[in-house]
Amino acid sequence: MALAAPANLNPSEAERALAAFRLSCPVLTRRQDQSGLTSAADWLPLCEEAASLPQANAAAFFRDRFEWVRVGAGEAFATGYYEPEILGSRTAANGYEVPIYAKPDDLARCYGPDGTGRGRVDHEGLCILYYTRAEIEDGALANRALELGWAADPIELFFLQIQGSGRVKLPDGQIMRIGYADQNGREYVAIGRLLRDRGILPPGGANLDAIVAWMRAQPDGGKSLMRENPSYVFFKELTGPGPLGALNVAVAPHASVAADPRFVPLGAPVFLVLDRSEASGLWVAQDTGGAIKGANRFDTFWGAGDDARRIAGGMSAKGQALILLPKGTVARAQPVR
Repeated sequence: MALAAPANLNPSEAERALAAFRLSCPVLTRRQDQSGLTSAADWLPLCEEAASLPQANAAAFFRDRFEWVRVGAGEAFATGYYEPEILGSRTAANGYEVPIYAKPDDLARCYGPDGTGRGRVDHEGLCILYYTRAEIEDGALANRALELGWAADPIELFFLQIQGSGRVKLPDGQIMRIGYADQNGREYVAIGRLLRDRGILPPGGANLDAIVAWMRAQPDGGKSLMRENPSYVFFKELTGPGPLGALNVAVAPHASVAADPRFVPLGAPVFLVLDRSEASGLWVAQDTGGAIKGANRFDTFWGAGDDARRIAGGMSAKGQALILLPKGTVARAQPVR
């Protein structure tokens, strides 16, 4: 059932969302919606209108031209992500010894024992699980010319993998931007949750800085904790204005949000009302994430720099979520359950 839109939308938030929505439109109007809520054709009139809409009319556009709907109970949980910058080199050297891997050619789209759709095909033609983080770190992909570069710090590379994209600052000061290419198909395990569950860090205290500080204090530099997350992300080098989301368009700070495409059409606007005011407001679903699963699970993007790291690293917000859909689609939608 469609709900009433808020009477007053923040104009600056609406303008950011309009810019993000415009970027999404070329993909939104031709891709299949996994959620089953809309078709590509449903978005055409809105995208055509948005293309020439004055920025000053953004709030009215979102308020009046969409149906505002709740998926399930609408009880949202939102985290944050950002574009980290780490030190690295294009070639292996003293101090740059942690490989940054491109997608391996034997990482296949196949269905193995875990049913993830990623694995590798063995000599008998069977789809088997791909290498774990530990196996990769122990050299499973060595000597295959897969290295895009080499990182200085394994902990910083680990968190760049979690973010999905980032910047590598090279010894000459130049920046190599890298983005998500694929993942090994293994389950993502949140190490912050492990530390909370074990009583090592208190509830609400497992923010990024606290996790990193604990890892650096360990004799093995946090290696054993990182290996409890068997998920491993592969990268590609990027050019352009920013990191790419799941729609293959650049995500924008305080405008792009990751969502589960089984419940939220990628490219659709989303309205969050959370107990963290900085994350409340209009966003556009332009990305996905290994840990972003469920009807009302979101990951807000904050850009690059120290402020982005601080906000994203401490973001853990609860509240309500609404999805903005083309008018007339709600009554006939058959969402995936």
